[in-house]
Amino acid sequence: MTAHPEDLPLAGITVVSVEQAVAAPFATRQLADLGARVIKVERPGGGDFARRYDTTVHGESSYFVWLNRSKESVTLDLKSDAGRTILEQLLAEADVFVQNLAPGAADRMGLGAQALAERLPSLIPCTISGYGTSGPWADRKAYDLMVQCQTGLVSLTGNEHGAARVGVSVADVAAGMYAYSGILTALFRRATTGIARAVEVSLFEALAEWVSQPAYYTRFGGTQPPRIGTQHATIAPYGAYTAADGKDVLFTVQNEREWAALCTQFLRRSDLVEDARFATTSDRVAHRAELNVVVAARFAELGSAEAMELLERAGIANAGVNDIEDFLAHPVLEARERWRDVRIPGGTTVPALVPPVDLADTVPRMGAVPAAGEHTDRILGGLGYGAAEIERLRAERVV
Repeated sequence: MTAHPEDLPLAGITVVSVEQAVAAPFATRQLADLGARVIKVERPGGGDFARRYDTTVHGESSYFVWLNRSKESVTLDLKSDAGRTILEQLLAEADVFVQNLAPGAADRMGLGAQALAERLPSLIPCTISGYGTSGPWADRKAYDLMVQCQTGLVSLTGNEHGAARVGVSVADVAAGMYAYSGILTALFRRATTGIARAVEVSLFEALAEWVSQPAYYTRFGGTQPPRIGTQHATIAPYGAYTAADGKDVLFTVQNEREWAALCTQFLRRSDLVEDARFATTSDRVAHRAELNVVVAARFAELGSAEAMELLERAGIANAGVNDIEDFLAHPVLEARERWRDVRIPGGTTVPALVPPVDLADTVPRMGAVPAAGEHTDRILGGLGYGAAEIERLRAERVV
């Protein structure tokens, strides 16, 4: 199926984004997937610095390819008067403005939410910051791993030998998701009331929401969940065990019915069903070490495929522990046709995952990843700039 942008839910919505790195581009890419016109404002002479995070995707950055399909790129020097004038012209025709500039930069350029509301009352501004635009850390820069550290997330990952970062930019992803949903909410409110409201999201507060369960556990339990690798900190048995062929299999028991099935059908230890040490989830967590000895011994008798088949028969949720190569070849992604080809700068196409939310009778847009400034001439032409004027702006390094 082919996507027709005019038929998508956000067709007719224009988003201007002064964005870089991950959080803001993730939010705006999702808007573009749904048909919004997203104009990405980049620095002349290099663009978004995420373009240079790596060069693994046919010379392009894996981060940038992931986050920037279906967008238009215009280069503007926002430190120049001419660059800010062009941005103002773009904003006058936009519905949404997204920015994740350094602390205080938007306000200094007159792009803060309050200033924009006075000039452009129908515009929805979205600010993505590190620690919020007020409070004692408003002036601090923040990057993903710093926020993972500040929220305590790093102290929850890893194992008994030490803490570890989450393997993806989880704070950026959290902030981008909340910015995306916040913008959709603001668009709905404007459509129903005529009132445009500003959206603000911080990386710290987005990830703080995601660590709420261990925060409750720590506040009321007196100690935080331990670091135990692929074992679940507060549910047992729930973790990965090594089968006789050396492959790891993860499974979980979520209730007493499943515990009984595990004991009788997989462990072949029906006596454990009534064992007081393992009567409840809390009991099993308290006696995790003893329980793991029993489970590990059974896995040592079985190959990974046989272990998963027996767990499946017992109605116990299980999965092999994949690496990324295994994930790329996952049969669910292939069978459900979740890959689409997307063009990247230079004309090469690469497979990209379609958005995870399926809307009935709606094909998401999977447009090209733009080169830096690829659409500058077209965008400026749409604002009424002639070819000679555009060349002058380029010679002056405004664009």
